[in-house]
Amino acid sequence: MFPEYRDLITQLKQTNPHFTRLFNRHNELDHAIKQIETRVPGYNELEVETLKKEKLRIKDELHLLLKKAAAPV
Repeated sequence: MFPEYRDLITQLKQTNPHFTRLFNRHNELDHAIKQIETRVPGYNELEVETLKKEKLRIKDELHLLLKKAAAPV
């Protein structure tokens, strides 16, 4: 996710607890979605859709935080 911000992500994960929580939650959601889709026959599509929407919302917020942190002061 966001390879162009790799170094900044590392920095923010060390210095910004909010960013770290969002980043970890995004990864948790990604893992959960993959587990459900690959291991649960007849999974609840509505539940997966809800998880995907939350994951996308978090990704958007992470991107905004990265853009702000990367912007010159």
